[in-house]
Parts: sequence; C-alpha cells; structure tokens
Amino acid sequence: MRLTARGLLPALLALTVAAATGCAPQEEPSAAGTPAGASASACVAGGLATGTRGKLTVGTDRPAYAPWFQDDDPANGKGFESAVAYAVAKALGYGKSDVVWQTVPFNNSFAPGAKSFDFDLNQISIGDERKRAVDFSSGYYDVRQAVVALKSSPYAGARSAGELKGATLGAQVGTTSLDTIDETIKPARRPAVFQKNDFAKSALRNGQVDAIVVDLPTAFYITSAEVPEAKVVGQFAHSSDRTEQFGLVLDKGSALTSCVTRAVDTLRADGTLAALEKRWLSDAVDAPVLK
Repeated sequence: MRLTARGLLPALLALTVAAATGCAPQEEPSAAGTPAGASASACVAGGLATGTRGKLTVGTDRPAYAPWFQDDDPANGKGFESAVAYAVAKALGYGKSDVVWQTVPFNNSFAPGAKSFDFDLNQISIGDERKRAVDFSSGYYDVRQAVVALKSSPYAGARSAGELKGATLGAQVGTTSLDTIDETIKPARRPAVFQKNDFAKSALRNGQVDAIVVDLPTAFYITSAEVPEAKVVGQFAHSSDRTEQFGLVLDKGSALTSCVTRAVDTLRADGTLAALEKRWLSDAVDAPVLK
C-alpha cells in the first residue's frame, strides 16, 4: 500500500518505537539461570516448562524415611517432605493428582547432568559446591546435625565435640552429616561411610560404630522408633555466619527455579512451612547443644 505524505510520519514513528523496543536491554538472567524476579503470572500451571506437560515430576530416594515421609510412600502426602512437595505443587497450580513421584538416589539428585525430575527433595542441604552442578530453591527447613549413640556407649554422655574425638563415628556418604564429622568433630579415627542411613543404623545397633551423625529430626525418629536402645547425645548449633537449610533441587539453569523459589518463599511467609514442621516434626524436641 502506498502512503500519502499525511500518513508517512505516523508510520515512521511507529517503526522507530518498534525498533527501539526490539533493541531495549532484556532482563538479565538470575544466578540460577532463570529471569530474575519472575512475575507471579508466569508461575501458573500450564505455563510452566515442566518435563511432562500438565504434570509436576518430583524426585526422592527409596526407601523414603520417616519423619520426612511415612510408610515409604512419598505419594501419600504424609511426612514433612511429602507435605511440603504437595504444598509447593499447589502454590504452582498443580493438584495432588498432577504430581508424579520418581525414585532418585540421594547422590544422583545433585550430581552434574540433566535431570529427569522437575524438582527433588530428600533432606538435601544447600551448598556452594552442589550449586555448581544444580539449582536450589530457597530453603524450606532450617536443620541442625545431631549425634546418636547407644545408651550403653561411653560416648553417650558427651557434651562437646572434643569428647567425641576418640569415637568411631559414621554417616551417610555425600551428606552434611559426614561434613560435620570431618570439619566439626575431627575425630582421631577415619569415619565409617555408608551408602544409606539404614546401613549406618545397623552399624550402630551392632556396635560397629560408637555413634552416627544425622539431622536432628531423623535422630529423634531413630531413637524413638528404630533403635530405642540409643539416645540423642546432642546437636550442633548453627555457625554464626550460616544456617544449614534443606532446599528443593532443580536442573542447572531450570526455567522453574524462580517459580519454585517464589512458592517456597510464599509458604514460609504465610506460615505454611511452620505449620507443617509443627505437625510432622514436633517429636524432635530440643537436645543438648554440643560445644
């Protein structure tokens, strides 16, 4: 279509605006690899880039331990982490029937490489080294590490890390529990390392180790339901500069990271996480703090 002189100026102005818009600086990606400050409207079901359209695939290990899960069935909504997963799903617009659970070994969840889940939760602590391989949401639980020993053990009455230096200690491989042994207790003997906490508990029960280190809620569950002849010796306080937190794990650069983090932050702010913690982890009463 030929333009008249009268129509030429508006057309040129429109082209100028369009060109300027197309060349405008775009929002910088966040450290997680997703647009910084994703809008709430972008974080709705149907608009999320999940692995399976209309479904949210959630990973965790098997067996799935209490009190984080109940009856080794993550899909039943019972246990703290199962409940958190469904609360996050709901905040993202997914119903319970839209959540698909997938078995993912603990160490595989944060190992380098593409992931087959949308997010994974399995008492996985947020850490700088792990963040080089995967994305994390903001923390959904503030955790402390604890020491468990048989009541008959000479280390059952320990009140400091120094009193544990002569013990044979054990923990699951790749965990912050093992880091606590190496970096906080610094025992004289090399710690025993286990593929799963079940093996560590068996070693404790059989006297192969003097004590094991696990997170505090797990410690209370072990002593109340699994190894009643054991006790929680004590817990370690958070360091002054850092609080250990569990986070949801996502693929590195996942387009879901901002939205999942937004959901976790909302659940913390509105009291949902605190209510779930009270319901499912209330048995984890205070333990003595090891100096």
